[in-house]
Amino acid sequence: MRKILKIVEYNKATKWQRFANYFIDKIIINIFFAMIGIIAVVTDEILGIYYFSEFVDRLGEIGRLADIILTAFVYFLYCFLMEYLTGGRTVGKYITGTKVVMTDGQAPTLQDYFLRNLYRLIPFDGLSFLGENGWHDSWSDTRVIHIKNYEAERQAKSDIENIGTKEFA
Repeated sequence: MRKILKIVEYNKATKWQRFANYFIDKIIINIFFAMIGIIAVVTDEILGIYYFSEFVDRLGEIGRLADIILTAFVYFLYCFLMEYLTGGRTVGKYITGTKVVMTDGQAPTLQDYFLRNLYRLIPFDGLSFLGENGWHDSWSDTRVIHIKNYEAERQAKSDIENIGTKEFA
């Protein structure tokens, strides 16, 4: 269990920001699936083979459970890769000005991002936000913070700590 810094807890993203992140990222996933369909149709029209559009049609008929599993896997990959490659941010987090940090203020590692997003696959994880933190945050020792507020408070604390020290030009 990591140490929990007050500055991280005080600057957590609101539940509305978290909901907006989720909503925006789900839209991105839907756009991704739509783009696959569009690319399949255009490719088949250009090549005249109709293989890809038939594949997408068959994919649309896989059944509800398989659809849930496939969508959850794509969502896992999207969140995991985006957060890892961008330092804790997805498209939704970019729009809302939030990012993922560890509870001790450090940047998450590859393993931290992997576990955090693996925990998202647990059924009813979304309902866990009715409490203080979501399960995938609590179990992975991560928090989603509002970047501007967090950085402003860190800078203020740094300025206070530097009072009385000499500055050299």
